[in-house]
Formats: sequence, C-alpha cells, structure tokens
Amino acid sequence: MEIKGKEYEVVYEQAVSTVTFKGELALMGMGEYPPIANLLEQCLEDATSQEPRQLTLDLRELKFLNSSGINVISKFVIKVRRSAKIAMTIRGSDTIPWQAKSLVNLKRLMPGMIVELG
Repeated sequence: MEIKGKEYEVVYEQAVSTVTFKGELALMGMGEYPPIANLLEQCLEDATSQEPRQLTLDLRELKFLNSSGINVISKFVIKVRRSAKIAMTIRGSDTIPWQAKSLVNLKRLMPGMIVELG
C-alpha cells in the first residue's frame, strides 16, 4: 500500500510490518489527512493478524511534518497503545530538528514503544 503526493510518500511494506514516510508532509489541515490515517488503520489491522505482532513507523526520511500530521500520528500511537497487542517502534533521525523533539513526546503516549533516533 502506498500514498504519494507532490512532496511526500507513505509506503507500507507488509512483509516487514513497516510504514515508511518520505519527503515533506505538510497537507492543509486535518481534512487532508484521512488517506494517511486510513492507511495507518489498515496497517494496524494487518499487524494484529500477524506474528510477531509488531509495527514500525520509519520517519528517518521525513524532513517536515506539520502539526496536523503530528496529530494524526499521535492519535495512531494512542490506538496502538489501546490495542495492547502490538509492539511498536518509531525510527527517526536526530539530524532532523522536529523529530528529536516530537518523537520523544510520542513515547509519553505509549511508554512501551521504542523510539530510535540515529
């Protein structure tokens, strides 16, 4: 599954249970994020039916994410936490300023989640 826009790409690789975000994701408000939120929902459903039950969000190549996008990812992390069936990892880059700050905050929403910054 994948979603491509002018400035971004979101790809789900089922074989490795990884959603990879690339580019700059700066859609105009929450009203433009449902396709990405729906893709994440499908990934969560898929991950709950696999063994091991894990899901990785790879944001290392996502240069920019606006507040609406952070909101979508935050809500997704909360859904994963509530399912209590999925081990989740978020991979980010410590060279991208927004990631070092925002990804650590996501861990507060799901303390058991692994956040890797490299």
